[in-house]
Amino acid sequence: EQGGGPEINGMLDRLGIKTQFVNGLRVTDRATMEVVEMVLGGKVNKEIVMGLNASGGRAVGISGKDGNLIQAEPVDASGAMGFAGRVKSINPEIIETVIENGYIPVISPIGTDEKQETYNINADLVAAAVAVAINADKLVLLTDVPGLLRDPADPDSLISILKVSEVADYVADGTIAGGMLPKIKCCVESVTGGVGRTHIIDGRLAHSILLEIFTDQGIGTMVVNE
Repeated sequence: EQGGGPEINGMLDRLGIKTQFVNGLRVTDRATMEVVEMVLGGKVNKEIVMGLNASGGRAVGISGKDGNLIQAEPVDASGAMGFAGRVKSINPEIIETVIENGYIPVISPIGTDEKQETYNINADLVAAAVAVAINADKLVLLTDVPGLLRDPADPDSLISILKVSEVADYVADGTIAGGMLPKIKCCVESVTGGVGRTHIIDGRLAHSILLEIFTDQGIGTMVVNE
């Protein structure tokens, strides 16, 4: 699953469309939704596909609309968040077909409801729902921080292992806040839904996934169902 927050913000700025966030989620009116879909599906998705293919992979870009992959609903029934959505259900058939044929699916986190309205969904929450739907062994979230930090200003304050039972306290004291809220929620939903392990790691670090998977200490934050 790929997000594209900075690219979306840049395009909205160029078009003079104002945007706001509530608890790390973008308030999405119809004009913003059009830009989100254009940037995620047209630009960011294809850049990731191109990068994977250039590195020897066989990637295919799809949207949550393809094959009815992501059925969505609004995050706020009152309409206050506009077309900001959440996952109602996942139909994993198209992902399984792509993987069985030797391709890497790159999914834009866009979904539709029964009225064919389009919703922007947090990419991490889509990743969690997809991981649960396909019974994934592991879910790795790449981000632009080392992981969950006790002190955001101190990279050495990394919390290496986070237990699900500790999450509520960390939210209450503000350790888990802003954009980290949906990431941690995603990890909790994954491990409680049957995914073996979930990790939040720094995607800016060279070979970060290899370091997480193949070294004893790993890097980043691992969330465990305890």
